[in-house]
Amino acid sequence: MRNDPLRRAGTLCALFAAVLTVLVVLEWRPLLAVDERLARDLHAHAVTHSGVTGTMRVLTDWVWDPWTMRALAALACVTLWWRGDRARALRVAVAALVASAVQQGMKALVGRERPVWTDPVDSAHYAAYPSGHGMTATVVCGMLLWLVPRSAPHWAVWTAWVVAVVSVLGVGFSRLYLGVHWTSDVLAGWLLGVALVALVASVSGRRGRACSGRSPVSPRAGDPAR
Repeated sequence: MRNDPLRRAGTLCALFAAVLTVLVVLEWRPLLAVDERLARDLHAHAVTHSGVTGTMRVLTDWVWDPWTMRALAALACVTLWWRGDRARALRVAVAALVASAVQQGMKALVGRERPVWTDPVDSAHYAAYPSGHGMTATVVCGMLLWLVPRSAPHWAVWTAWVVAVVSVLGVGFSRLYLGVHWTSDVLAGWLLGVALVALVASVSGRRGRACSGRSPVSPRAGDPAR
């Protein structure tokens, strides 16, 4: 079945996220040591490179902000609904809403403190784990890739993938660079986001081709254009 690899990938990501969450809750020292070391190194660079820091703030607060991502998801939903593709519109909406609920629920349950600096370059509120920016970007970009038609030209598919990957990795790095998240926060956001996208895409795929359900289009070099 076409969606079997997608479901397996989603399951693996969910399992890794569960293990990571347990380690964070138990305050496993090796993990915390890596988090702290990377946070210190990035913060040291951020405080001495104001131009880079300013760019990161613009990217994280505007370009890759969760509300910007949710607006893109809402636009996709409206477009699909207007075209009569209500099944996929609802799936995109559900994915975005579930992502918000999961991240907020986990933040409340885990209650992890954010990095604290004497000379902060940015600020953020509420608990740290998991990264809401990272999870929201992963879910929205993943669902938008899922919507890319298989008949799309290769250049369009590649462009979509490049933009999605740059956005997901970029927003994660920006949160780390600005010192408002630990590395494991961002990693958890990515893992949970991939797991959710895989779940939505694979479930819709099982419901039949009439719903146009499918896994995200992969830019494979050998695929013929259709």
